[in-house]
Amino acid sequence: MDTNHQLPITRVGVLGGTFDPPHNGHLLIAQQALTQLKLDQVLFAPTRQPPHKDVQVITPVEHRVEMVRLAIAGYPGFALSRVDVDRQGPTFTLDTMRLLRGQLGKSAELYFIMGMDSLANILTWRDPAKLIQICNLAVFARPGFQADLRDLEKAIPNLAASIVFLPTTAVKIAASDLQRRISAGLPITELIPTPVVKYIHEHKLYQNS
Repeated sequence: MDTNHQLPITRVGVLGGTFDPPHNGHLLIAQQALTQLKLDQVLFAPTRQPPHKDVQVITPVEHRVEMVRLAIAGYPGFALSRVDVDRQGPTFTLDTMRLLRGQLGKSAELYFIMGMDSLANILTWRDPAKLIQICNLAVFARPGFQADLRDLEKAIPNLAASIVFLPTTAVKIAASDLQRRISAGLPITELIPTPVVKYIHEHKLYQNS
């Protein structure tokens, strides 16, 4: 289901990424955010052109969009957003959330779902001070990463007040590892939703990873 901005949605989580491919770890984090934050909906927002990745090594965006659509089908609290797909240029989180704020209205309570690794590196993001004026940050743990909130707060005043820590840890599933497993013909059915596995095989994706 694509986003329908006429729905009376007031609490929305946004999970962005390349989703190359989407996997069960994404679904788990989204489900836990939905439950723990009492969200009305979690939007999955695939990026067309991540600013930190070589676009030539990323699977074409429409394949990734369709895989996300298949992965979230059957989850009533999940929806696909094309906010980063139907525009050109690098997709910075600030721009994504600004556009969603415009679509969902000023009354919507927005949460950008991110890992502790991203929070630790948030000073490298485009204008994080403006980002936290638009949305809250829902942060889940990542083994081996910790953010120094005291130092970050010096650079980004009011950052701590915008953060909600999710009492969950991301499942350790790396897209690069999944791509290599697929290329090697190794089983992936316990890591990736079955409809996505079928789509990958039908379209012969990741054969040369």
